[in-house]
Amino acid sequence: MDATAYVRKIAAAARSAAARLAVGPASQRNAALRSCAKALRERADDLKAANAKDIAAAKQAHLDEAMIDRLSLTDERIEAMAAGLEAIAARADFLGQAITTYNRPDGLRIEKRRVPLGVVAIIYESRPNVTADAAGLCLKSGNACILRGGKEAVGSNLAIARCLHAGLAEAALPAAAVTVIESTDHAVVPALARAEGLIDLIVPRGGQGLIRTVVEAATIPVIKHYAGNCHVYVHADADLAMAEKIVMNAKCQRPGVCNAMETLLVDAAVAEAFLPGICQKLAEAGVELRCDQRCRKLYADTAEATEEDWRTEYLSLMLAVRVVDSLDQAIEHINTFGSGHTDAIITNNTSAAEQFVAGVDSSSVMVNASTRLSDGGEYGLGAEVGISTDKLHARGPMGAEDLTTYKWVVTGRGHIRQ
Repeated sequence: MDATAYVRKIAAAARSAAARLAVGPASQRNAALRSCAKALRERADDLKAANAKDIAAAKQAHLDEAMIDRLSLTDERIEAMAAGLEAIAARADFLGQAITTYNRPDGLRIEKRRVPLGVVAIIYESRPNVTADAAGLCLKSGNACILRGGKEAVGSNLAIARCLHAGLAEAALPAAAVTVIESTDHAVVPALARAEGLIDLIVPRGGQGLIRTVVEAATIPVIKHYAGNCHVYVHADADLAMAEKIVMNAKCQRPGVCNAMETLLVDAAVAEAFLPGICQKLAEAGVELRCDQRCRKLYADTAEATEEDWRTEYLSLMLAVRVVDSLDQAIEHINTFGSGHTDAIITNNTSAAEQFVAGVDSSSVMVNASTRLSDGGEYGLGAEVGISTDKLHARGPMGAEDLTTYKWVVTGRGHIRQ
């Protein structure tokens, strides 16, 4: 297969669909989202049948249980996909919104107006629900999307696409507004990343290998995050009972995701009171600890941390622990070793919290809250396209509004440049 020709044909159709979406009414896009949700519910048996084939193939390929869990579509997950589309439809509309409007002294009216990006390509792995979430956010924001899931979920993704196309047809929108790529050819990914003039943005969601492949190939804009090396800092003025609850949640609730805590920083002022107990609870939960020397003096039954541990996104029940002397040292550690994803402070000191928020250079900064809450759904965005640690265009969990740009609209009364 000629991957470049294949992608350009798909992208040209998506571009034509994007032109229709950009000028169509919000009511039509919202109706499409609700119709897509209805189709998912009505065709739940078809979705589960397609998913069962993917799971059988995954087991035959000896994929691990965590991967199979991410791949699985249950009644609850299908309902969550449908409800997510309805939640996106229910959000206030923003296309055409005037971001800024003002008049110049000569009477010239200047307006900055929110508009779609155009065609968005999203590459992801494992979880079929991303197909519905990503399509829903793109529809809401007036963009056509090209979706390329992992080969392990291709049957499930195509079954979801059939539901989405049924919803689009019911709302009289073109099927090319949502394209799920059938080909599992690896050459498709770099071809998508090089489709200048046809695709406006590509968003890779997955491991660092996938993301680096896209970034190195791309000649179009990419939004991504490489890693989620997230920190929780227990400040000298922390409520230690609250800190214990947050630390356990941030590490243990779901350790294999990008917003799980990977390093625990504890202020020296509370280290003796806090560390022995929390280390014991973490160990009892199956967490393997890598501690600095000051921590090991308080809880000896751990491996010694190295500088590499401070830089590592474990994505497992492993945790690095360090005692720091001050808020400034905690901020310095995070900005040196972190990935700019999500970092948290636990404190009852408002001034310390504000200093942490101002000083930590991350896309999400949490105060007295778990890093696990760094998520589009938890932020009330309905869903997310992904999490960006970039600083241009979008940062943090990306909802529908983050899939827009703006144009300047200038209105005069015969004005000319002197």
